[in-house]
Amino acid sequence: WIRSIEVFDEDSGRQGRLALFSADRGIPASVAVGIGVRLSEFGLDRPRHGGACWLVGEVWEQLGLRGFWRERLGCSREGTDWEHVLEVLVANRLIEPGSEWRLHRHWYANSAMGDLLGEDDALGAKDKLYRVLDLLVEHKRELFDHLSGRWRDLFGIRHEVLLYDLTSTYFESDPPEDEKDIRRFGYSRDKRPDCVQVVIALVITPEGFPLTYEVLPGNTTDKTTLRDFLQKIRDQYGEAERVWIMDRGIPTEEVLAEMRAANPPVSYLVGTPRGRLGQLEQALAGLPWSEVREGIEVKLLPLDKELYVLARSRGRVGKERSMRRRQLKKLWQRLKELRGMKVKRDDLLLKLGAAKAASPSAWRLVQTEVDTEGCLTFSLRKDKLREVRRREGRYLLRSNLRGKDPAELWQLYMQLVQIEDAFRNLKGDLSVRPVYHQLESRIEAHIFIAFLAYCLHVTLRHRLRHHAPGLTPRAVIEKLATIQMLDARFPTTDGRWLIFARYTQPEKDHRMLIDLLGLQLPAQRPPRITQDLRLVNP
Repeated sequence: WIRSIEVFDEDSGRQGRLALFSADRGIPASVAVGIGVRLSEFGLDRPRHGGACWLVGEVWEQLGLRGFWRERLGCSREGTDWEHVLEVLVANRLIEPGSEWRLHRHWYANSAMGDLLGEDDALGAKDKLYRVLDLLVEHKRELFDHLSGRWRDLFGIRHEVLLYDLTSTYFESDPPEDEKDIRRFGYSRDKRPDCVQVVIALVITPEGFPLTYEVLPGNTTDKTTLRDFLQKIRDQYGEAERVWIMDRGIPTEEVLAEMRAANPPVSYLVGTPRGRLGQLEQALAGLPWSEVREGIEVKLLPLDKELYVLARSRGRVGKERSMRRRQLKKLWQRLKELRGMKVKRDDLLLKLGAAKAASPSAWRLVQTEVDTEGCLTFSLRKDKLREVRRREGRYLLRSNLRGKDPAELWQLYMQLVQIEDAFRNLKGDLSVRPVYHQLESRIEAHIFIAFLAYCLHVTLRHRLRHHAPGLTPRAVIEKLATIQMLDARFPTTDGRWLIFARYTQPEKDHRMLIDLLGLQLPAQRPPRITQDLRLVNP
């Protein structure tokens, strides 16, 4: 009997060894007795990417999602295991995100999800992929209760510090006729004001683990959302002393007063608009700077029941100054060009408007005037330039955390980059945008699938952070995707077929990654024998 064969993938040019029998598993005696194999008719099915699919299944199982969803979704009357369908959708979103139609037409057949789940091609039918979307969103709160418990058990995650922010995602569709539809025009963070959108509000821990999210109408303003989320977190995770970290523009003065008066108190650390820095500039001018780390200095100003923290970063000063100089130089050059043009006054004003839109920050530093004959004059506003230079690299924070170390406050606020990273992953790696669904329930389900994929992504990232900090989840997924799975077919002398479902032997770097993650590839499956040619040539 053959123990292994050499295989060659023409698409990738990779050559490897396919083990037909593992060292500790021979062919079962019931299959081997009386069977001869005609090697001249040996055949291989098209390779299917299997390593990444296996990794997703392992993380899925570690989070207890297989049991969680099987209990809630069950099976259809036709026998469809909805948990398997959901797992396929989430794996596709994490490995190679695309639409349900693309998953049905291309991805499922080229993946090993069917092999790993013990399913056939019918699992990837488009109707099943769409129907499972209607079963998910009602379990959102239970899901995050379950996940927060699993993350607490696995990594010791706590809920004492919460990061809160909002983003938007747009649609490739016409505006809805229903006025109650959540797809609305609004402030677009994706620079697509021409498209209807929804707003996504998210609460995560400093490690990036999401605790809850909401899909809101596209015209929702940030400052109207915080009060509801404060109550949502209290209802879901109980009363506790927590610190909320937010960017400016989210809290209103009224909500901040309610947070200070709450019992137990709800602490906050938020950014403030640049205008408030101007109001407090005189009071801050006489206070000394304290260095919290190399290149970072802060001033503390207690005021009423709050503490204002003025931070100055030498690195940020250089960056903002460089950006300002580049934009001002560009605008100044454009104004010189416009002054030399012989155009009508109305056309000149239009061109000035375009220059202002291209360099909005630099425009505030320049005084322009167009006389009745269309003559342009401009000059530098030196008073504004001195003010801008003085504030470059500085940002003002406010908090009700009195008595805290300045370095701790600054480090807390810097954790806000984690929520920006979460949105970047959702829109980049997981391709939550644009949304093509037309039904409102399917829109929320699409975002729900993306968040489920993000939960697996952040779990994998946290494991890598401890064992392989130089690697990203995307790099690991792409590397393990090169482990292929295929079927080797041998016709027997008695008219049946011997079929080996095998994955290619992992290379050294594959084994190193798997060991770092504390995982172990499953044993190669025993061969099967069949007379059904549909299993051989599906």
